[in-house]
Amino acid sequence: MNISLGENQYGKAENRVVRIYRDTPRHEIRDLTVSTALRGDFAVAHTEGDQSPVLPTDTQKQTVYAFAKTHGGGTIEEYGIALARHFVNDVAPVNEARIEIDEHAWDRAIVDGAEHEHAWTRRGPDVRTAAVTVSGSGAAQRIWVVGGIRDLVLLKSTGSEFRDFLRDEFTVLEPTTDRVMATSLVAQWRFTDINTDWDEVFASVRRTIVETFATHHSLALQQTLYAIGKNVLEAHRELVEMRLSAPNKHHFLYDLERFGIENRNEVFHADDRPYGLIQASVVRDDASDPGRAWVPQLGWLT
Repeated sequence: MNISLGENQYGKAENRVVRIYRDTPRHEIRDLTVSTALRGDFAVAHTEGDQSPVLPTDTQKQTVYAFAKTHGGGTIEEYGIALARHFVNDVAPVNEARIEIDEHAWDRAIVDGAEHEHAWTRRGPDVRTAAVTVSGSGAAQRIWVVGGIRDLVLLKSTGSEFRDFLRDEFTVLEPTTDRVMATSLVAQWRFTDINTDWDEVFASVRRTIVETFATHHSLALQQTLYAIGKNVLEAHRELVEMRLSAPNKHHFLYDLERFGIENRNEVFHADDRPYGLIQASVVRDDASDPGRAWVPQLGWLT
């Protein structure tokens, strides 16, 4: 019986990077969490403990911070592409790099009715994300970019049903034609190329997600996710695939009848767990092969 090393990677996870732009008296801020993963011929590091081909994860961390100064003036997608290209093009054993970035947004503090020039309040909880993978060299080099958002908390107080579902001997859930629907959405979308207005696409996709959730009469959370993906892809030819993950944040009508109080869908118990977890992908029929676009850094083994 032979035993061999399988697929492997290594990197520096969750580097917290804050970049302040001081070019004018009105400062700007960029707050990021950046993770790197390098892939290549690192077999001897595992099988023999030979670290000669290994660029230390500390060096990767230092590069992340250096590039925040030298390449951090644009979008997180542009910053991620620059980092990934550097590792693949300039570090000999590396043939593929994955950069995952979360951007934590800040709003300017309001003082005496005006925006302050160098103070902010943290926006949230939703976080913009980007994942960049660069693989190969020269003319054969490929770049995949996946934009996204996570922790987008959404709730609608009506316009949602759940009925006519499959039943067995253990089913106790009652059907409903009027319920609260809430989720904390994770969504990612795959680009066809890197020549795009990253900020405009993000703003438009986020707006479409919120508008679809609000206006679409939902027969199930599954149906809502498909409607979101369909509307986003129809509006953006530069996107070919969307993946969505939505925990169903259950709101159960609280029993007030035992106190002689009528409850007409007004008072609920919000239950954080267990929760239904609905996940789906929506893809164009003519979508290109995803290649390495979805091979993650964080959560690689899950």
